[in-house]
Amino acid sequence: MAKNNEAAVATPAPPPTLKKQTSSAGSKNGSILNFFTKAASNGNGTPNPSTATLKTKGEPKGVNAMPKPNLPLKKPAFRKAAVKSMTPVPSSDPNGPSSSQENENLGIPEEVEDDGLPSPATPAKKLQAVTGTGVAFGSSPSRRAKKPICYAESDDDDEEAFDPAGVSTKRKLVQRKRVVEDDDEEDTFIGGLDGAADDDDDEEMDDFVVDDDSDAPMKPSKKRKRPTSTATSRKRSNISTPSSHDEEDEHDEDVDLELPDTSTAQQWKYDPNSTETIGRKSVKKSKAPASSRKEKASKSDPETRYEWLANIQDIDRNPIGHPDYDPRTVYIPPMAWNKFTAFEKQYWEIKQKFWDTVVFFKKGKFYELYENDATIGHQLFDLKLTDRVNMRMVGVPEMSLDHWANQFVAKGFKIARVDQCESALGKEMREREDSQGPPLKGGKKDIIRRELACVLTGGTLVEGSMLQDDMATFCVAIKESIVDDLPAFGISFVDTATGQFFLSEFVDDVDLTKFETFVAQTRPQELLIEKSCISAKALRILKNNTNPTTIWNFLKPGKEFWEADVTRRELDCSGYFVADVEDEEVWPEKLEQARDKHLLMSAFGALVQYLRSLKLERTLLTQGNFNWYDPIQKGTTLVLDGQTLINLEIFANTYDGGQDGTLFTLLNRCVTPFGKRMFRQWVCHPLADAKRINERLDAVDMLNADRSLSDQFTASMTKMPDLERLISRIHAGICRPEDFVRVLEGFEQIEYTMTLLEAFGGGDGIVDRLITAMPDLKAPLKWWKNAFDRQKARDYKLLVPERGVEEEFDASQSRITEIKQELDSLMKRKQKEFGSKNITFRDIGKEVYQLEVPANIKVPKDWKMMSSTKAVKRYYFSELQELVRDLQEAQETHGQIVKQVAGRFFARFDEEYSVWNAAVKVIAQLDCLISLAAASAALGEPSCRPTFLDQERSVVEFEELRHPCILPNVTDFIPNDVKLGGEASNITLLTGANAAGKSTILRMTCVAVIMAQIGCYVPCISARLTPCDRIMSRLGANDNIFAAQSTFFVELSETKKILSEATPRSLVILDELGRGTSSYDGVAVAQAVLHHVASHIGCTGFFATHYHSIATEFAGHPEIAPKRMQIQVDEGERRVTFLYKLEEGVAEGSFGMHCASMCGIPSKVIDVAETAAKEWEHTSRLKESLEKARNGCYIPLGVQSDVAWMLRDLEEEDGVEKRGLEVLMKAIESL
Repeated sequence: MAKNNEAAVATPAPPPTLKKQTSSAGSKNGSILNFFTKAASNGNGTPNPSTATLKTKGEPKGVNAMPKPNLPLKKPAFRKAAVKSMTPVPSSDPNGPSSSQENENLGIPEEVEDDGLPSPATPAKKLQAVTGTGVAFGSSPSRRAKKPICYAESDDDDEEAFDPAGVSTKRKLVQRKRVVEDDDEEDTFIGGLDGAADDDDDEEMDDFVVDDDSDAPMKPSKKRKRPTSTATSRKRSNISTPSSHDEEDEHDEDVDLELPDTSTAQQWKYDPNSTETIGRKSVKKSKAPASSRKEKASKSDPETRYEWLANIQDIDRNPIGHPDYDPRTVYIPPMAWNKFTAFEKQYWEIKQKFWDTVVFFKKGKFYELYENDATIGHQLFDLKLTDRVNMRMVGVPEMSLDHWANQFVAKGFKIARVDQCESALGKEMREREDSQGPPLKGGKKDIIRRELACVLTGGTLVEGSMLQDDMATFCVAIKESIVDDLPAFGISFVDTATGQFFLSEFVDDVDLTKFETFVAQTRPQELLIEKSCISAKALRILKNNTNPTTIWNFLKPGKEFWEADVTRRELDCSGYFVADVEDEEVWPEKLEQARDKHLLMSAFGALVQYLRSLKLERTLLTQGNFNWYDPIQKGTTLVLDGQTLINLEIFANTYDGGQDGTLFTLLNRCVTPFGKRMFRQWVCHPLADAKRINERLDAVDMLNADRSLSDQFTASMTKMPDLERLISRIHAGICRPEDFVRVLEGFEQIEYTMTLLEAFGGGDGIVDRLITAMPDLKAPLKWWKNAFDRQKARDYKLLVPERGVEEEFDASQSRITEIKQELDSLMKRKQKEFGSKNITFRDIGKEVYQLEVPANIKVPKDWKMMSSTKAVKRYYFSELQELVRDLQEAQETHGQIVKQVAGRFFARFDEEYSVWNAAVKVIAQLDCLISLAAASAALGEPSCRPTFLDQERSVVEFEELRHPCILPNVTDFIPNDVKLGGEASNITLLTGANAAGKSTILRMTCVAVIMAQIGCYVPCISARLTPCDRIMSRLGANDNIFAAQSTFFVELSETKKILSEATPRSLVILDELGRGTSSYDGVAVAQAVLHHVASHIGCTGFFATHYHSIATEFAGHPEIAPKRMQIQVDEGERRVTFLYKLEEGVAEGSFGMHCASMCGIPSKVIDVAETAAKEWEHTSRLKESLEKARNGCYIPLGVQSDVAWMLRDLEEEDGVEKRGLEVLMKAIESL
């Protein structure tokens, strides 16, 4: 029977009749060129359209300058010898023209180094021809040259997309009109990976297909094959003469291979919130007759192939623009599902729930994006656009997923990762195990199982490689309501990288001061807001105080933004907090305290529901890491509200929003990532308790007196990994093996360092207490010293347990060793049987253990040749195939066991989570203290330790104070003395010329107070102060367009907060209040505010103004001291020299005309302005009238007002305010 088949195959078919050619020379030259440039044709000799080469008009004739063959076409001289005993056998070799060596090997192609081969069970089915690249015409191509590899899209379905042997034959395009069923057997990614390539290049690259599923064995193709010989077609390719059918195919090629004039990266623009179709750029169309081929997915818009994408609706069938429209989902009609292949169904089942998310779909060794996601990747990053069955596609290699995910997240997209739950071999083993059960519905083959692994957003990143810096990134859920006519908030937020949850609930004032402070402190990266249930004022604060890249999620009330009762029920029944005993739910202590807080529990429910949709909630909640968060901690910390953090440039400068020149950058010298995060909290909440401040200052003195402790600590911790984040990843069970080794070595380093630091302990200082508080790490680390091979974990990214640690692993490893021994025994047996020591095993790509036999040894006929060289031939036979198959399955099982072992290792490590977390907190606090010491030492001279006073009257005194943030850049900074309160007046009324340095005095005073209360040295000769409870600021002239607030409105809103919140212990700075309105109104407001602050509140601070009449009005006030910035004025040149020195007195004027002249404004304009100012300027005339009035008996308006209010208060039960009365008496005395 075999001989008959062989004879049938060997019988050459009659050559097709030649049609009349327009140019005989061109015809023959084209045939010769096709031999070198096209892949092997299919059985009937039809040219493969996917390998056609475009020929330019200007191509030199030398390319085709080959002698015309004189042999008759019907009987080529070499055909008979070539087809003798020809059996198509898989090989990694490129096929070239016939040669004597080829005939000697009975048509078996020779070896090309390191290319993939089919599995033992795979029969030969295809051969691939070498392209003309690098081959000299008229000579045989070099067989040892390495094959260029391209990721090219296959026109076939997944099953036939790739042949591991590197051999691929295409059917004629006119015959491929059937629906393709993607059975997912061979997960082949095809398509350019790194961008810039024309869309039609995939046609030219169809010759090369690279396997992306390295562990997927080849299956026999179920497609029908033509009875003609591959060898026949291969030999005929030299002299092929196109038939009429061939000419039709060539027309198709012309249409297919036309290159667009411009890039297609902007041809499709996809906006998930818009269904508007953007017209394509015009592209020249070929005049060739229309092809009967189906248009490729990459050449058409998804809306033209899927009607339901033309009019998008959400999963509840709400169209875009509907109040309840949900942009995260898309509706797919039932009829559409019937048309999908199994793979398309798998994809759309996930994608329909994540319509606004870019879904990375795992296929073999690649992650692929389909349809609209592919359009985004092509448009934004110019990834190569091609096809996967009926869908357009771009793809990236598995190893570069983090890079590309970062790119998409940086553009503001959400990323979903869909992973394979099994390999192709694992799928085959599963199907074999399930073969005894009922067959699949419809008799269809199952496809590789895939599941949604996680969804990544800008606010919920967990991988350290994707996080931009060491600072925390927060996802915040906000619930707003009204309590007693005041806004109330329940807020829950999480740092997903560390697993820390924060809980907060408070009743705010009408200006939302606490809420604004919270937003400024945390700078949320992602927001969860109840749809239509948040006030416009809260929305404005969020929009004005968050980054442009912040992700906004509006959740449906009840369904997605859970009510408090739903949250409690879900937490009680989901097993997040199961105790070890009796499986009862035991909430963490901080969360239990929040159980009855309805707003907070609703916000927490929204956060849990959202994390659940991202597949993150269980790994984060089960850590039980919950803390209370109070944005304004009255009584225990110095309160810095949101506006003050911005005005004083604590975390971001006002120039470009960066960190250069900020206080945090100046002080942050922490060496550990978790130390940096804690230090940010220290700066957000400076201490208000003098005892605790002095403890920190004592630690700073001790560390700077003996640098050995801090030097030792810094040297040990400089390269410390982010343990806080990594132990969270270990808890989740998704830590990389090499990172797990780094964690163990990190804690071992901590344990060693703390033993060294114990020599510095023994006292009762904060450093001593921290050293004592460090938990014992020696015991939990002991077991891990010999648990697994750490070097293999680093090198091979695998956790390989030592012998005796994991029985299941040992048994699996023993089974693999046993099979390898059987293979070794088989090889020795064959060496003895054939009498040759040169018989050995050879691995070629995925095809392992091929038996390599010298070419002169005759082998049994049932042996299957897999590949060969001149000297040797390689075979598979039944016994060897069975052993290799057993080895592959054992290795597949072993791979699963390795994953299970890693999971058990992580679970064992996580049992001591509280110990690891406590150790991290101790190291973080030590790092912060050493950072304060280093920052204090770096201030230079003069710098001093601040002295905190315990007295009733507030004091803020600095001698020769410099601005700390300017010191590194300005060497000749002029210091100034600051005296507020104590024996001096509480308020300094500061006047001076424009640009004289008033704002610098205000800012550096506040920054110095913050530094002192954090526990740092201050850049001055001496510093004496009472702890401040709050710093409040009104600086600059800023409007708020987005909030519909004018400059004057913003000024008064900030001033109102100061008047309502300030206390005698507060530090207040008011800069140029009232300049946003007319001079009449501005002077009145400024005067009234200054009087109230100085007379009734009693706080310390500065009041800077250009209204010099105010200085005259308050000339004798006991709590207001006038001071000015020293200058020198040249009236003739209209120039001002700024001396930047603070001195007693009132400025003679603002010298605005001089500043105008210095700025280059023409003199004639300034002359007119100066004349108008003298005649009409309200405040100048007001000052003159006040000075005239003082010559008589003038009583300031503030004194008159206070007397009137005192008389009225005498009639009421509350009586007269004591402080106001004392200030009033002193003011009257000064008259």
